[in-house]
Amino acid sequence: MSSLFPRDAINFAVPDAEIVYFPEFFETLQADDFLERLKNDIPWQQDHITVYGKTHPQPRLTALFGNEGKPYSYSNIVMQPHAWNPLLMFIKTKIEEVCPENFTTVLLNYYRDGKDSNGWHADNERELGRNPVIASVSFGAERVFHLQHNTIKEEKLKITLEHGSLLLMKGTTQHFWKHQIPKTSKEIGPRINLTFRILK
Repeated sequence: MSSLFPRDAINFAVPDAEIVYFPEFFETLQADDFLERLKNDIPWQQDHITVYGKTHPQPRLTALFGNEGKPYSYSNIVMQPHAWNPLLMFIKTKIEEVCPENFTTVLLNYYRDGKDSNGWHADNERELGRNPVIASVSFGAERVFHLQHNTIKEEKLKITLEHGSLLLMKGTTQHFWKHQIPKTSKEIGPRINLTFRILK
């Protein structure tokens, strides 16, 4: 484990991936404040996606912020970025203290309840480059993050993403693994996830 990481960072020993989890990256009161500000101040949108020839509303709300007006494309959706606001810049700076990258873009996901989800995928779009670093911050209700190796079927991982936590995915993770946030029948509150990345 890199000496940059605090002692409570969890480094998962799985093949073909570098995955590090920080359970309490932001303390609870600060995370509570961030959740409310993000819910109320972000210009959320709901795009439509086409899966197996059928078009339907994406099962979550999203927003994109970033540098230089660079759009971001995934699942046949092209998102145009808003300019960074002070809160997102603060969170970005705190992440960069433990992950020495210069993140250019953040994709925000708003899971309103347990019915909202994100299906199996990898963050492997061409504009992210060869070995993208993805920094994922979670605020709000805990959700279980599933990972599955593409070819070694017995290699699976489940991480409960807690309020105020940070998850880093580095190296070849996006080439060899896919991930999802499945629906849950549990009665749970909203969750907002910020995934910082670098557009090439």
